[in-house]
Amino acid sequence: MRKGIILAIGGLALLTGCGNQGDKASNVPVMPKWQGAPYHIAFDTQAAKPNPAGVTIPAIKYTANPDALEKRASLVLRFDASGVTKNGPLMNQMIMAPVDVPGTEGTLPADYMDLADRDLSRFLGSYCIKGKVKISVALARSSLTSHAGDAELDQKRLSDWVPIEVVFKNPHPNC
Repeated sequence: MRKGIILAIGGLALLTGCGNQGDKASNVPVMPKWQGAPYHIAFDTQAAKPNPAGVTIPAIKYTANPDALEKRASLVLRFDASGVTKNGPLMNQMIMAPVDVPGTEGTLPADYMDLADRDLSRFLGSYCIKGKVKISVALARSSLTSHAGDAELDQKRLSDWVPIEVVFKNPHPNC
């Protein structure tokens, strides 16, 4: 008898509490799992002082959309050319060689960032830039050509541009 009453109460609760939900629209908007570019990047910490190359870019952390993972990516750097004192043609963009980006999150390798520091130092030194320099970095597909234009870069970019200001101390001042 007890089992019958408990079963009857359970069945009644099931019938009254579980109406036809298919007739009602949900009031909660469904948000996509991932928003924005396939990769989100950020600087780990502000670099304390320039390395022997003359400039230090802080470590770059990445988080990737699990549905749009890439095995390799290239780091693209752009700098503000307003401090250029040299005349002639100007390039304000540097595209690094591809690097492995394993998993959905991590940090770009330290040796890759050291290479980026040295290359950026040579780049800035060739234009006689001194002091604080505004740069922006982004990740792009590894198939990006070394002299890509804006259209190709926008098409192959994996992350948004992230700005930072770095100090450049030219170790070989020729200007």
